[in-house]
Amino acid sequence: MSKEFPRLLIPSILALMGAGFFSMAYFVPREDFWLMLSLFSVLFAGMLAVYFLHKGSKWGWIFIVGLLIRLSLLVAIPKWSDDYARFLWDGELLKMGENPYSETPSQWLSKHPETANPYLENLYELMNSPSYFSVYPPLNQGIFYISAKVGDLGLKRGVLVLRLILILGEIGVFVLLLKLFGRFQLPVQSLILYWFNPLVIMEITGNLHFEGLVLLFLLGSLHALSKKRYSLAGGAWGLSIGMKLLPLMLVPAFFSFDKIRKSPPFWIGSAFALVLGFVWLLIDESWFQFLQSLKLYQGKFEFNASIYYLLREVGFWMKGYNIIGELTPVLSGITFMGILYFSWKRKPQNLLQLIDLWVMIYLFYLVLQPVVHPWYLIPAFGLSLFTDKKAFLIWTFAVVFSYQAYGDPNYQERPVFLFIEYTFLLLAVYWDYFSKAPKSILHTHEL
Repeated sequence: MSKEFPRLLIPSILALMGAGFFSMAYFVPREDFWLMLSLFSVLFAGMLAVYFLHKGSKWGWIFIVGLLIRLSLLVAIPKWSDDYARFLWDGELLKMGENPYSETPSQWLSKHPETANPYLENLYELMNSPSYFSVYPPLNQGIFYISAKVGDLGLKRGVLVLRLILILGEIGVFVLLLKLFGRFQLPVQSLILYWFNPLVIMEITGNLHFEGLVLLFLLGSLHALSKKRYSLAGGAWGLSIGMKLLPLMLVPAFFSFDKIRKSPPFWIGSAFALVLGFVWLLIDESWFQFLQSLKLYQGKFEFNASIYYLLREVGFWMKGYNIIGELTPVLSGITFMGILYFSWKRKPQNLLQLIDLWVMIYLFYLVLQPVVHPWYLIPAFGLSLFTDKKAFLIWTFAVVFSYQAYGDPNYQERPVFLFIEYTFLLLAVYWDYFSKAPKSILHTHEL
C-alpha cells in the first residue's frame, strides 16, 4: 500500500497544479500580490512534492502533463508583464518594412499618422516603454516578425504565435535536459524542478519571455560540446547571445577551458552565428539606437536589486541624491573583473565544472545588477540543475516577492519584501558555497 500511495497521489497533485496555473494565467493580475503569492507558493510546494514522490523511470507522462499545462495557457493575455505589446509592435513595423530600431514608438506615431492603425494605437497604449528605442536583438525581432505576419493585426493571434514558439522551445529544453542528464549520469529527477517550476511556466509560457530560448541554445551548445562538435557548439552559443546579450559574459569561462580555447571551429561557429544575428544592426545605423537603449536601461532603471540598493542608500547618505549614473559603471566594472577572476581561478577541466562556473558567473552578475526581473533567473536556474547548487532553485521561489511592487498604486518596492527575498538567497548561497564541499559529480565527466 505504501508503494502505491505516491503513484496515486502524484496525479492528484498535478491536476491541482494544472488548475492553479490556469487560474494564475487567466484570472490573477499582478496587482493582486497576496493572491499571487499564495497560489505561487502552493504551486512551488506541489512541484517539490512531485519531485520527492516520483520514483519511476518513465518520463513520457511527466512530459505530457507539463506540456498540457503549458497548452492550457495558449490564449491567455499576459497579466504579469506587458512586454508582449512591444514584441508585437516591433513585429508590426518589420512587417510594414520599417526599422524598429530607427524610431521610438512615440516618434513613429507622431511622424507616421497616416500609417498608424487602431491595432498599433492599442499596442502603444499597452506598452511600458514607448519613449525608448527597441532593446531586443535581431534574432528576437525575427520571432516578432513571424508573430505579426501570422497574427495579422490580431492581438490574441499574435500572442498565440509567440506562445507556440516559446512552447516549442520548452519542448527542446525538456529533451536536451533529459539527454544531458543521462550523458552526465546525473539524477533525471531534477527535470521535474524545471518542467513544473511556477516561475518557468508563468514567465516563459504565461508572460512570453525569451529566456527559455536562451537556455535552449546554451543546452544545445553543451550537448554539441559533449559530442565534440565544436563548430555547432559555438554556433549555438552565438545564437543564445543573439536572443539575449547576457550569455556574452561567458566568454572568459570558455577561454579558461583549454579544449575550447584552442578550438578554431568553436570560435568560427560562434563568430558566424554572431555575424548572422547582428549584421542587421548595421542597417540605417540601428546599432547606435540599440546601444543607446542598452546604456539608458543600465543607467536609469531600478528593480529588485540587492547590493546595488545598499550602495545607493550609502550614496544618498553621502551625496544626497541617487548616484545610479555613477554607481552603474562601477558595478559593471566589478562584475567584469569578478567574471575574469572566477574564470581564471576555477579553470574548468570538464563540462560539469564549466557549467558550475557558468552558474557562478550568472549569480555574481545578478546580485550586482540594478535591475533583476524574475525571468532573468531562468537560464541560470536550468544550468544549475547540473550542479549541486540550490541557490537558483530557492531564488525561483523567493523572487515572487518582487511582484509586491506591482500591487502598490505607485509601484513602490517595500524593503521588507526585498529583505525576505534576499535572505532566502543569502542563506542558499551560504549553503552552496561556504558550508560544504562540491560533490564529486563535478569531476566525473571529461569532454
